[in-house]
Amino acid sequence: MKKKFNFLPNQYKDTSVFKINHNYLKEQFSDNSEIMKKIQKLNHNTDYTLGAEVDRFEDNIKKITDSKYAIGVGSGTDAITLSLKALGIGIGDEVITPSFTFYGTIGAIAMTGATPVFVDIKQDLNIDISLIEKSITKKTKAIVPVHWSGLICDMKKINTLAKKHNLYIVEDACHAILAERDHKKAGYYSDAACFSLHPLKNLNVWGDGGFVITNKENIKRKLSLSRNHGLISRDICHEFSGNSRLDTIQAIVANQLIKKIDKITKNRIKNAKKYDQYLSQLKDIEIPTRYHNTRHVFHIYSIKANKRDLLLKYLQKNGIDAKVHYPIPMHLQPAAKKLKLNKNNLKITEETSKKIISLPVHEFITDKQIKFVSKKILDFYK
Repeated sequence: MKKKFNFLPNQYKDTSVFKINHNYLKEQFSDNSEIMKKIQKLNHNTDYTLGAEVDRFEDNIKKITDSKYAIGVGSGTDAITLSLKALGIGIGDEVITPSFTFYGTIGAIAMTGATPVFVDIKQDLNIDISLIEKSITKKTKAIVPVHWSGLICDMKKINTLAKKHNLYIVEDACHAILAERDHKKAGYYSDAACFSLHPLKNLNVWGDGGFVITNKENIKRKLSLSRNHGLISRDICHEFSGNSRLDTIQAIVANQLIKKIDKITKNRIKNAKKYDQYLSQLKDIEIPTRYHNTRHVFHIYSIKANKRDLLLKYLQKNGIDAKVHYPIPMHLQPAAKKLKLNKNNLKITEETSKKIISLPVHEFITDKQIKFVSKKILDFYK
C-alpha cells in the first residue's frame, strides 16, 4: 500500500497516549453547547464565509489588542504573506527575520517572492536586534520579528532601526495574543502584527485561522481586498487576488474563546512561573531570559537542556509529552537549499536547536502535574 503523505493522523495517535499532554483540546471544548447552538443558527443564516460572526470577531479583537483595525484571514501564515504583499514586498526584495522560528514565518516570506535574511537570536530566544543593522542591504524592505513563545521583542528598538533605514515592520505575533512589553501590545510599533488561531494556540479554533491587526487604514483596506479575491462587491474585482477568508464557523469558536482568553493567559503565566521555580536550581537546565517589563504569555514553555535527546526520551517514557520546537532551524531545512541565503553567523540559533525542549504549560495542567514533570527532570540529572 502506498504511503500516505498526510503524517498527522498517526502523529495524533502517537501523542494521545501521554498522561500529561501538550494537547488540551478535549478539556477546553468539553462544554461546547454554546458553540453548537451558534453553529445551528449559522445553518439557518448560511453566511458561512465572511459572515456576521467574522465582523463580530474582528470587533472583539480590536478591543483586546488595542488596535484600530482587525482583519480575519485563513491562517497565521497567510496573515504574514498578505501583510507583506500589502506593503508591496515581492520578488527581488529581502526581509530580515530569525531562523529560530516555525516554518510558516519563512514560508510566508518566500510566498511573496522575497528572500529571507536570517539573523541570530539572543538567550531570550528572540532576534538579536544588535545584529540586524549589519544585515541591511539596498534590497532590504522589511523586518519580521518573531515573538517566540509569547515574549514580545523590544519593538521600540526595532522601530527606531526601521525608521532609520526606511523599512517596514510586520510582526509574527502568532504566539503573542495579550503579550505586552512596557505596557504596549503587539502591533503598537509596526505596520502590521500577525496572529494564528491554530487549534493549539492560546486563542484557538477548530481548524486553521488567523488575523492581522494594524493601525493603518490603507493596510486594512488592502488586506480586506486581498483576503477575498480583490472584490469590492459581488460583481466588481478591484485587483486579482486569492482566497484567505476566515470561515464563519471558526469565528464562532474564536468568539467563545475570547471570553476566556484573559483567564487562559493568566493560568499559562502561573504555570510557567512554577516550572521556573522548580527548574532554576539545575545547572543542566538554562531558562531563557525573563524580563520584568514584559507580559510573557507562554504559548510554549521552552528551556535549554544538556543531554536533550536523552531527557526527551526519558520524559516521554514517563508519560510526559515533551517536544522539541524545533530541532532543525530554518536555514538548515531542505527547503532553504533552493534559496540564495546569506551566510550570517547563526551560532546561538544552531546551539539552541540542539538543546531546546518544550514542556506542557497549558491552562489545564495541574500544579501536581507540573511538580511531577519537574521532579522527573530533577531525577534524570541526578
